[in-house]
Amino acid sequence: MAELHILYGFHSVISRLRQNAAGVKEIYLDSARNDRRAQDLVRLAESHGLRIIKVDARRLDGLTGHASHQGVAARAEAAQLPTHIDDVLEALTEPALLLILDGVTDPHNLGACLRVADAMGVHAVIAPKDRAVGLNATVAKVASGAAETVPYIAVTNLARTMRELKEQNIWLVGADENGSQDLYAASFKGAVGWVLGAEGEGLRRLTRETCDELVRIPMLGAVESLNVSVSAGICLAETRRQRRSRG
Repeated sequence: MAELHILYGFHSVISRLRQNAAGVKEIYLDSARNDRRAQDLVRLAESHGLRIIKVDARRLDGLTGHASHQGVAARAEAAQLPTHIDDVLEALTEPALLLILDGVTDPHNLGACLRVADAMGVHAVIAPKDRAVGLNATVAKVASGAAETVPYIAVTNLARTMRELKEQNIWLVGADENGSQDLYAASFKGAVGWVLGAEGEGLRRLTRETCDELVRIPMLGAVESLNVSVSAGICLAETRRQRRSRG
C-alpha cells in the first residue's frame, strides 16, 4: 500500500482533489464550518465519491501537528513523481528548465518556490538533502498543490549534481547581486538551470563557483534584496519570455 501523508488547508486539499482524487483516502472537516468554502469542498469531494468526515478542531490540531489547517485536512497517497534528475531529463520534449535551491531552510520559502516553479513550467526543483528544509506538510500547504506536480529532487552533493548537469549541456545561471550580467541583458538559450540561494546568505562559495554564469536582478528602488521565491519568479519569467520571443 502506498504511504499516506497529511495535507491541510483548503488550497492543498482542493488542488489534490482536482489533480488526483483517487489518491485521497480521507477528508476531515471542522464540524463548526458550514461556510461557502466548506460547502464547495464537500460538493467537490462528493463528486469524486469521497465522504467528508466531520471532526472537532482538536482532532484536526492533532492530525496536523497544530498547524494552520483552516479547518480541513486529508490523508492522501504521496504523489508519484520522479526522484532522480535523469528520469526527469529523459522524459523532456523541450529544453530543460530547472530551479536549483542552495540553503533554503524556510518551509514557506520552499513552498512559494514550488508554486512559482509550477507556474513557470519548471521541470524539476533540485536541492541538497542537508541545509535544506525538504518537503513537509507546511511546504505542501504553501505550495497550494505544486508539491504534487513539480518533481523535488533532493541530492547528497549539490556541487557534484551541478557538474553532472553541465556535462549534459545544461547552462547553470546563478542569481547573485554581484553578477557580471544584468538579467535583462543576458541571453538564456537552450537548457537552463537557475541557481538561487536563501535571502541574506545567497549562494555558497562552491555553488557560486560551479555556475557557468552569474546574473544580477536590477534593483531600482530602496530595497536591497528579494525573497528567494520572488527572485525565482523574476528569473524564470524572463527565461520563459525569451523562449517565447524566439518562437
